[in-house]
Amino acid sequence: MDNQASVVGTGSDQSLHLNLDQILQQAAEHKGCGTSSEGGKASCGSSTAPEDMDPAVWEKVKNHPCYSEEAHHHYARMHVAVAPACNIQCNYCNRKYDCANESRPGVVSEKLTPEQASKKVLAVASTIPQMTVLGIAGPGDPLANPAKTFKTFDLIYNAAPDIKLCLSTNGLALPDHVETIKKYNVDHVTITINMVDPEVGQHIYPWIFWKNKRVTGIEAARILHERQMLGLEMLTAAGILCKVNSVMIPGINDKHLVEVNRAVKSRGAFLHNIMPLISAPEHGTVFGLNGQRGPTAQELKALQDSCEGEMNMMRHCRQCRADAVGLLGEDRSSEFSTEKVMEMDIQYDAEGRKAYQEKVEVERQATVLAKQAEMADLEAEFSDLKVLIAVATKGHGRVNEHFGHAQEFQIYELSTQGSKFVGHRRVDLYCQGGYGEEDTLPTVIRAINDCVAVFVAKIGGCPKDSLKAAGIDPVDKYAHEFIEQSAVKYFKEYLAKVKSGEVVHAARGDADIRQGAYIAA
Repeated sequence: MDNQASVVGTGSDQSLHLNLDQILQQAAEHKGCGTSSEGGKASCGSSTAPEDMDPAVWEKVKNHPCYSEEAHHHYARMHVAVAPACNIQCNYCNRKYDCANESRPGVVSEKLTPEQASKKVLAVASTIPQMTVLGIAGPGDPLANPAKTFKTFDLIYNAAPDIKLCLSTNGLALPDHVETIKKYNVDHVTITINMVDPEVGQHIYPWIFWKNKRVTGIEAARILHERQMLGLEMLTAAGILCKVNSVMIPGINDKHLVEVNRAVKSRGAFLHNIMPLISAPEHGTVFGLNGQRGPTAQELKALQDSCEGEMNMMRHCRQCRADAVGLLGEDRSSEFSTEKVMEMDIQYDAEGRKAYQEKVEVERQATVLAKQAEMADLEAEFSDLKVLIAVATKGHGRVNEHFGHAQEFQIYELSTQGSKFVGHRRVDLYCQGGYGEEDTLPTVIRAINDCVAVFVAKIGGCPKDSLKAAGIDPVDKYAHEFIEQSAVKYFKEYLAKVKSGEVVHAARGDADIRQGAYIAA
């Protein structure tokens, strides 16, 4: 790397050149979960410095792609499927195996022993140096399989202590294992909490397995609720960061999740992730078979917005498989099958990984500085206008994906306050080697129907015309530039056109949330 980093500036042909030493210094000082202007609330993924954040907490989140929105553009995670058993049944869950075109939680291609998992982690970490986090999320519940789960953590911590350790749990067995979680240096735990009222919970959970027997109905929901709250309180008291996942189920717990949000905040949760229900009939879940619908894009956003004033909201969750590998939104697990991993001669290079991640931090800080430069003359604007844009990206905070190759679009809300990441929309591939393109394009458009524009690295003439006909501006002039800097630049131009009368702004309609995802090329 040379001693200059080039960052696209405020003009179309203007560049802002930053000394590398300056960027590294700013990167060292940079804090990604800053304090917002909304009541001093810590805003996970913010680009501002969190003066009120404990440095130890910052160290835990700064390069964790799930706990920091900003980090998810640059860092990768992996899950290992060592925990097949589960101790509860959820009406939204059906744990299928060997389904390569699925990205639902609980889905895996193969189960691993702790020893196989440890070697796989080393193989992935050696191949993907920006992989910073190892999680165990199933395919069952990690704490229903404690021996396998903690054996895996022990092996990985001793072989690769630079990798952060996480687990995801339904919380039923959590209070029994908090001390063990501490012992094995697991400092991030996600609990799925869908209710704090057993009357609601009985419609989500048919049964739990508790004290060697199956418990059903409202009693099962009551026990689960009490154990979840106790486990969360114990974790936060132990200084372990907690993220709460909640599945939004319209007509069952959608309004109730505001209460869940308040309850988990009061017990010290760091982050709340409200996810849409996946309920397509082909997945074979109870909700899928009885016709329970999932939320629309705007319903989900409205609920997330209503909870955001209470605590940090995670909006970049991909509802990952239990064996996912790579950046959020991608899956490279097929590159690391057990057969392939067992044949590898792995040389774990901790220093090489550290050096690579330092370069990632330089790029990360460059995106922040570029956005700040673009924001300079927007802060004087006065308008309550807010619009959404979709972005085709492969990661690294840049507009770097062809429209036809996008498997998801990242969604940003633009206003005079700048750009704000608000979610993502999965889509079927538009370009599939000539197969199904005409049928697929309308579904892609419906997925981003609430957006005024879509940013792409490249786009063909036919989809460009179809997008324009749908009222969506296809924008390829920001190819390979930083997303947020480009978004702010676009919004300034859009606002000027609205003020001049060149563009008549009208509210867009709602958008579809894709059920499941296509993840294999």
